[in-house]
Amino acid sequence: MTRSSPWLPAAEALALMQVRPQTLYAGVSRGRIRAKPDAADPRRSLYHRDDVQRLAARAQGRRSSEAVASEAIQWGEPVLPSAVSTVAGGRLWYRGQDACALSIGATLEDVAGLLWECAPPRLSSDEAEVRDGMPPLQAGLRALALRAAIDPPSRGRSPQALRAEAAEVVGTLADALIGKVPVSAAAQPLHARLAAAWRRPRAAAQLRRALVLLADHELNASTFAARVTASTGASLAACLLTGLATLTGPLHGGAARAVQALVRQAEQAGADAAAREWLEHDRPLAAFGHPLYPAGDVRCAALLEELELPPAFADLREAGECLVGEPVNIDFALAALAAVHKLPADAPLVLFALARSVGWTAHVLEQAATGHLIRPRARYTGPAVAQD
Repeated sequence: MTRSSPWLPAAEALALMQVRPQTLYAGVSRGRIRAKPDAADPRRSLYHRDDVQRLAARAQGRRSSEAVASEAIQWGEPVLPSAVSTVAGGRLWYRGQDACALSIGATLEDVAGLLWECAPPRLSSDEAEVRDGMPPLQAGLRALALRAAIDPPSRGRSPQALRAEAAEVVGTLADALIGKVPVSAAAQPLHARLAAAWRRPRAAAQLRRALVLLADHELNASTFAARVTASTGASLAACLLTGLATLTGPLHGGAARAVQALVRQAEQAGADAAAREWLEHDRPLAAFGHPLYPAGDVRCAALLEELELPPAFADLREAGECLVGEPVNIDFALAALAAVHKLPADAPLVLFALARSVGWTAHVLEQAATGHLIRPRARYTGPAVAQD
């Protein structure tokens, strides 16, 4: 890298700023430092010299370690080293491969092989969980909980043994979420099984693409939770159970439900009126903007390429982007996919859970290989304590 280049590798940027990597990454996520993938290695980023020098000049010494750690956890880039995936240059990368490009033809099983560093596994259990009329999410949580109570811990086992068990555990979750399918579809990839279970064969290709795009997203909330569980040596099923429980929150995997509610309101009152009413009641407009994609969520753009939006969704997209100033994100695309193909109301969450279980597993395997316990410290803000 020559001195005349406006772009710096991480080592030079850190030397100029005299900060820890988390602070540099937090500056990128907040739009204070421009970054782009290194053409020689897309897994690495380059940082704009002018932005780095401006922030370095502004700093009056190194910030406290507590401030750096706190900022990194709140929408900083990863606080743990990981080779599984990253968002760089506005793109999502799975082990250095562009996720959107992969989604054109790959299956979730292919991505599992890539992220787990093995041959594409068959994601099905030997004994399918009987749903007994339970909703998919309830069935999935129950199936993982039953395994978590009896499966052996992950600590002390070989990577090969863990990968073999991982395919079985993800298969347990898949069987519970999907439910019964025709015998002809039982051995098919997950997207085909979903299409058969929902009786929507024409949706198969778009379901496949959605699963690939959702497989991983670096250290999001559910993945971080799964890695914390893995760091204790807990079983794979326990780790995925943690991830799935975290995913259910309305700020994570449940965000598409808010989109569906907003669309229903838009159909009754009009898109602009519905969007304004949400904002007037101090409710964030669901599925608009994403901190890691200032120019727009590339996963959303890839999924919407082959979808013709229903009028209510198209109107809401136009009104919301005008009011908020942010493009729609993947949660909007999932809700639109469900509407276009008349999928079950919980289809977005089922897709999210199925896909992300592959990413959770990759991070669990990576964390297990380190053998380290994840144990952050708290910055105490309670009543004063006596000190000897």
